[in-house]
Amino acid sequence: MAGGGGSRFGGPKQFAELRGRRLVDWSLAAARPVADGIVLVVPADIVDELVSGPSAVTADAIVAGGARRSDSVRAGLAAVPGDAAIVVVHDGARPLASPELFGAVVDAVAAGADAAVPGLAVADTLKRVQDGVVVGTEPRDGLVTVQTPQAFRAAVLRRAHAAGADGTDDASLVEALGATVRVVPGDPRNLKVTDRRDLDVADALAGP
Repeated sequence: MAGGGGSRFGGPKQFAELRGRRLVDWSLAAARPVADGIVLVVPADIVDELVSGPSAVTADAIVAGGARRSDSVRAGLAAVPGDAAIVVVHDGARPLASPELFGAVVDAVAAGADAAVPGLAVADTLKRVQDGVVVGTEPRDGLVTVQTPQAFRAAVLRRAHAAGADGTDDASLVEALGATVRVVPGDPRNLKVTDRRDLDVADALAGP
């Protein structure tokens, strides 16, 4: 998934450079050892330049995204072969996801789950705030923050998107079906780049 406009970043963050490679290229490289094929979803106005020429990417298909994240996922899903058994959805702005993390979510689905997501236990105290004032403290037991890549049985993911619903991630749409979503250990290094300061953090996390 690389179809966002990056309003907080000041431009399409998925094409910003980290150590001489675009963020999306890092993500594609991590997915390749696990995936039989990769569909890249990008803004409609740059599809042609990413298909060929000096800006080309190493995806098997490149499609235009939609107005909302879920619209973009559906556009990508439409380009996935009908006989695919497992589909993995990943944010192109998470350059440090490892092939091992991709493998972990795929393995969990292959072992029987309808879906699998990487999760990290919440370490900070959670406060509910209204109009700038704390109105309560929320228990953090059992809470995780969720990352991508997220893996799904293809038929379940297609069913979750069939009604055209929108969600902040695809697992939430699958949850609404009553399907089983397994959590595998996430990776603290798997940063989502949101603003330009995150590039410096990603550079430090990438190691020597």
